[in-house]
Amino acid sequence: MNKPAGVLSHPNAAGKPQRAAFEGSYDAGRKCFQTPAGAVWLVHRLDQDTSGVLVGALDAGTARHCREAFEDGRVRKEYAALVAGSPPAQGTWRDSLVVKHERGRVRTETNRLGRPNAELHFRVLKRDRQQRLALLEIDLVTGRTHQIRVQAASRSCPVIGDDVYGDFEMNRRLKKTSGVKRLCLHSCAIEIPHPATGKVLRVTAPLPPEMAGWKWPDDEAGSP
Repeated sequence: MNKPAGVLSHPNAAGKPQRAAFEGSYDAGRKCFQTPAGAVWLVHRLDQDTSGVLVGALDAGTARHCREAFEDGRVRKEYAALVAGSPPAQGTWRDSLVVKHERGRVRTETNRLGRPNAELHFRVLKRDRQQRLALLEIDLVTGRTHQIRVQAASRSCPVIGDDVYGDFEMNRRLKKTSGVKRLCLHSCAIEIPHPATGKVLRVTAPLPPEMAGWKWPDDEAGSP
């Protein structure tokens, strides 16, 4: 499915009723929704504020095969991110990330002395030098908590709309001038081996209007 921003991949264990990716009750142990149309097993997760491709399966065996593909690194994950700053035309980010749980919140930090456990490749698709904005295409090699957001922010090009690791002044300005009210991070595509045939299955989700409708200067679109 194409998960909207602000929607949970699955309900949290406790608290008030929450809008989740699929309808119906959720069994956390089995990672399975009981929807009006039948059971749907959740294969992976997206952060609540991230939109885009979310894969489910219609039986437990298929879900197991798909989850193993994620765990074994046989899944290609392609994202788009609207960021502030002036990143290079393309590159690779490798970092050691540490996840901390504090007061019921999850936060990720970079560890300068640690061994790299997070990696992604990126290239700039479009750029606006005047506003210091860039649209990145990201090949996410690993899948750490808040990985893209933290790696981008640590290089002074935070994701627009990020209310945890972002540039709050820039967020306020763009919310006022352009109406951007969400985290501009989107899962564009997932390529996964089909559990029955082994052939690569590519699932895509179009860019949301907040990212697709951005007006880029003609002379700078796509240029480094």
